[in-house]
Amino acid sequence: MSRIIAGDAGSIRLAAAPSGTRPTSDRVKESLFASLEAMDCLDGSAVLDLFCGTAALGLEALSRGASSLVGVEKNRPALQVALKNAAAVGTALSAAGRRPPMEFKLTDCFGYLAGTDKEFDLIFADPPYNLETSEVERLVGLASKVIRPEGVIAIEQSSKVGALEAPDALALVARRDYGDTSVFVFRAIAR
Repeated sequence: MSRIIAGDAGSIRLAAAPSGTRPTSDRVKESLFASLEAMDCLDGSAVLDLFCGTAALGLEALSRGASSLVGVEKNRPALQVALKNAAAVGTALSAAGRRPPMEFKLTDCFGYLAGTDKEFDLIFADPPYNLETSEVERLVGLASKVIRPEGVIAIEQSSKVGALEAPDALALVARRDYGDTSVFVFRAIAR
């Protein structure tokens, strides 16, 4: 069972993902967030969690000081789990004197990115591993249009993916492999 690792909602157990959903392991999440904290990109950040599933990544960011969260998921059962987890984390954050806004959208991530006028400081994307690399790269391209300068985009993919092409507006700052999972971390170049 997944949990919030650190911050104001640390140790909260998250509801399990519905079948057909691949949640991020605590090991990957712990390493990713250590990197994000070292990059100083969590505190006060506006977070977008694409293919959010249980919303574990976005909620972890809120627990560690992010200022807002938008979660996007097109699978209704997964979104219901995300809402349940958001309620539990929201209660813990409220007890700590914080009430960051959380918004969840039942929609396709590509459509959301193409239609939103919001901008974000931190974007997580955990698309299905069977999504074609060209589609993941299209997702990265769309995300690059809503990330603020110096913002960070973290993409979780199968470790079988050799590389991800990104627009010139993004620089790959890290790729970390964890068994069958790879995390690509891009930083938006100042405009």
